[in-house]
Amino acid sequence: MLDKRLEMCMELVGGEGIVCDIGTDHAYLAAELIKSGKCEKVIAADINEGPLEAAAKTVEKYGLSDRITLILSDGLENVPLDNVSDVVIAGMGGETIAGIIGETTTGVIVNASIDKCDFESIRWILQPMTKPEILRKWLIGNGFEIISETGVEENEKLYTVITARYSAVYKQLTEFEALRGFFRDDDEMGKKIRQKEAEKLNKVSQSLEKAGKLNESGHYAAMASRIHKGNEEVSISDIYSFLNEKYPFALQEGWDNSGYLVESETGRCSKILLTLDITNDSIEEAVDKGAGLIISHHPVIFNPLKKVQTNNPVYKLIRNGTGAICMHTNLDIAEGGTNTAIVKKIAEKLAVSANIEPLEDCGLGCIIEFEKVIDCEEFAAILKDIFKIDRIKTNIYGEYILSKIAVCSGSGGSLWKLAKAKGCDALITGDVKHDIWIDTNNAKFTVFDCGHFHTENLVLEELRYALEKKFPQLDVEISERSTDPCEYI
Repeated sequence: MLDKRLEMCMELVGGEGIVCDIGTDHAYLAAELIKSGKCEKVIAADINEGPLEAAAKTVEKYGLSDRITLILSDGLENVPLDNVSDVVIAGMGGETIAGIIGETTTGVIVNASIDKCDFESIRWILQPMTKPEILRKWLIGNGFEIISETGVEENEKLYTVITARYSAVYKQLTEFEALRGFFRDDDEMGKKIRQKEAEKLNKVSQSLEKAGKLNESGHYAAMASRIHKGNEEVSISDIYSFLNEKYPFALQEGWDNSGYLVESETGRCSKILLTLDITNDSIEEAVDKGAGLIISHHPVIFNPLKKVQTNNPVYKLIRNGTGAICMHTNLDIAEGGTNTAIVKKIAEKLAVSANIEPLEDCGLGCIIEFEKVIDCEEFAAILKDIFKIDRIKTNIYGEYILSKIAVCSGSGGSLWKLAKAKGCDALITGDVKHDIWIDTNNAKFTVFDCGHFHTENLVLEELRYALEKKFPQLDVEISERSTDPCEYI
């Protein structure tokens, strides 16, 4: 009666109490659970009346009406969970299953009756048909522990069955961990699932490479390798040496404070979190994801610290044993740094001359030329797309055309005179001050203020690409909390 997916679900049921089958369809699983002696009672629920009518026929056929209760319910909404030991949710997408278990990713549970039962004693047996990575990430992020994960093959298709339990311990999975899953090393079906996932990632990588998107292509290729082989620890001193070779710390401005600013407790890591700024939120994310090293653009220690309070990120880094490498102006100046990231994005949209010259003699900022002229308004629309922003500050609205522009990420408005002197029509930067707007208007020079955060955050993709290419065994994650610190209302 049962296919292999449901057979595995039944095998994983403990059956110490009532078993709840959500999305029961024909109640085949419910009937087999009773007939096999796995449990004494089953609640079979479905959102639609049609499947429940089919389920009623199965219950009647086997004479189980006194042991199987049929309930019309949207997920767990109408299901009483008192004395329920196992909840099975099978044959749905990972997103749907996550939505059934909880209303949001903040741990708010849909069913109020959960408060009345021993929630931690429930075993959750979950069989996603698609997007298992979304379900894994949701579970771990909402206080669940994944006890086991088992692979199943049915009609040449591979599926996973996840067993989870609520532990009230909230962690986060990296993108790689969510894709790799929690299979045992001796699970042959699990190995096949991982191999298939790696092949899929490699295909995505190849497609992106053909499209000229090397950063993204390299990321998917590195993930495919880790899915297949797993990730490994690397010495942080080796990571620092590589970064120093590629983005020499000696290039930093005299007033800057780039370097290995907070040493790691162990001196090794298998996961790195990349972020523009090291904030308390990003440190919490690193701890939740098990990242032993944070690499940021802005220095976590800039001015001398006369005292370290408990809400200071430096205190939290040391307390958690998390290392911090900060690359500020050396990353701005070096090839492959912040300004290169902007130029590469522009080159994906417009034909750009291969000759890129520095804006300042030290290498800070750069100048590029377009093969064809473009008007300001059209270029502003391209910039909004590149930086993923709704608005740009500028002082010219389509009145002039552009052929040569300067780029200086962060706060580079003061370089406008140099850009104009070198024959540029415009400057892309952020944090432009009021007096500079006045001066550039008088000089009829165009400035595009795309925001400090947005003009620099792009470099995290460049960093991830460089690190994954050198250390494919490292799990390198761009922080989900590396976001604009300002809100616009």
